[in-house]
Amino acid sequence: MLSRWFDKKHAHASEASAPGLHGPRVPRHSGAWAVTRKRLMAEPGLRIIDSGFTSPVNINFLTSLGHSIHLVDLVHDACTGDWLNGTDAEGNPVWDPERFLKSSLDFGGRTYDLVLLWTALDYLPEPLVVPLVHHLYPAMNPGGQVLALFHTRLKGEETIHYRFHVTPRDDVEMQLAEQFPIQRAFTNRSIERLFAGWSGHSQFLAKDSLSEVIITR
Repeated sequence: MLSRWFDKKHAHASEASAPGLHGPRVPRHSGAWAVTRKRLMAEPGLRIIDSGFTSPVNINFLTSLGHSIHLVDLVHDACTGDWLNGTDAEGNPVWDPERFLKSSLDFGGRTYDLVLLWTALDYLPEPLVVPLVHHLYPAMNPGGQVLALFHTRLKGEETIHYRFHVTPRDDVEMQLAEQFPIQRAFTNRSIERLFAGWSGHSQFLAKDSLSEVIITR
């Protein structure tokens, strides 16, 4: 339980939205990262997208293995940018996913082998989720993979927004990041629907409220 890892002052600090990272990095075992790390060590020269506030730890680890890394803070960009095009006839907001994707995920024709998506899809505004996943598909090389974590509940300390730092072990380190409200919890079926058309996915059991999945292009 995260309540065992962070003291009360960090829990209170998480209630206020502030850019950057805060507090200690706390290890969490990750079966999905363990599998991904083995691939990274066996296949040099991969192109990687890492979603989240800039992590020197991730940059140093991945580049030391001979990979290139593209950083994008998807949650921050999605939740702080103006991606609306007014309202429709009924007064509902009209989102502009294409403008968001062009601003945040313009790859200039480059394709990638791995996306470290972490929990980003749980925090994005609903109209941006499906377009983002569809945008990633053609940007991935055949056999490319997405490592994603999904919340299975909408309440509790486990829903706080964290940045994930990689390690040379079978765990990742979690650190409090800029705070945004969780938007959704995913079921196995909803994950399958979201990534319909991809060649397959592998799910990893976890003891907390995060479901770990590797989706293959």
